[in-house]
Amino acid sequence: MRYFIKLSYNGKNYFGWQKQPKQISVQEVLEHAMSTLLRTKIDIMGAGRTDTGVHAKTMFAHFDFDGELNHDFVHRMNSFLPKDIVIYDVIKMQSDAHARFDATDRTYHYFVQIGKDAFNYDYAWQIKIELDLDKMNEAAQNLLGTHDFSSFAKLHTDVKTHICTVKFAEWVRCGNELKFTITADRFLRNMVRAIVGTLVDVGKGKISLDKFIKIIDQKDRSFASGSAPAQGLYLVDVVYPETIYLHE
Repeated sequence: MRYFIKLSYNGKNYFGWQKQPKQISVQEVLEHAMSTLLRTKIDIMGAGRTDTGVHAKTMFAHFDFDGELNHDFVHRMNSFLPKDIVIYDVIKMQSDAHARFDATDRTYHYFVQIGKDAFNYDYAWQIKIELDLDKMNEAAQNLLGTHDFSSFAKLHTDVKTHICTVKFAEWVRCGNELKFTITADRFLRNMVRAIVGTLVDVGKGKISLDKFIKIIDQKDRSFASGSAPAQGLYLVDVVYPETIYLHE
């Protein structure tokens, strides 16, 4: 039986989602807890590969288990897991449902704190100066649609294409905090952080609107700004088609 789990995690103490040698990852912690609880080796596939220090308010992952899960499986898993990883639900799926490849949309939030704050320095990018939000939003509209996002992609990865379709991109302000929301069918490694870093430079007046458009068109990472810090980035939603759910 294939199951999806819905979970969230605070990425501060992890070297990203994906397992890697000699570093602690969210995937490794989950697999260890689940294998211990179910008394068999469990492999988990996530909806994406968040980088070191990146958070997820809503993440999905799938695993296979030959048997029925106990009614208190979620509660027992949360007892096994550290306080910075939480499972909210476990869902029976079609046998070929895939947490990564079946996702149709993913949404990220990025938070920027204007000025120093004593509490959220681990969860937002603190910037000392005011930013021009109108210019940042004007630039962000050029991300919409289907483009080659090589200018915002981590170099030397194993992806076959840098083509993505961005469906929504907008900055909003609440007090001294700015929130960037971006939704796309897929994201490249480091893509959101590279976009945010470049848009912040637009807000600082370092990059004009025309230059931002040229950065997209040049399809070269060296023309975009540096990546925004990881701690401000959150995966907040993953959408799947109804056809992959097991309707009993």
